[in-house]
Amino acid sequence: MARGFYTLAVLLLTSAFWLSALYKILDFQGAMQEVRGLIGLEPASVFAMLVIAAQLSGSGLLLWGGRASVVGAIILSGFTVAATLLAHPWWIKDGIDRVRDFNVFFEHLGLVGGFMLAGVAGLQLRGR
Repeated sequence: MARGFYTLAVLLLTSAFWLSALYKILDFQGAMQEVRGLIGLEPASVFAMLVIAAQLSGSGLLLWGGRASVVGAIILSGFTVAATLLAHPWWIKDGIDRVRDFNVFFEHLGLVGGFMLAGVAGLQLRGR
């Protein structure tokens, strides 16, 4: 029962990352445009592949449980913090854009907390 609950919780927690990676794979040109828009670095194809790799590996490791879940939590947390800093800089915006990015920024930090909790829970499921 505990494993089933953990699996469902992690699938829900990581669902945006699974779907984002899938969409990036299916529309790799769009993924490269997204990367260019956020960081402006080339080759965008390499950075887009790194984003996909982080999303899939972090989600998969978190789902696996045991020590792998801690590694997955670290990967997803690092990715989420970096992407959030780049995509939602509320401190440089005004008006409704500031409010919107402020809310999204802290929602994403909440995801990081969820990854941390899931990493610890996964460690408990499989033992150390």
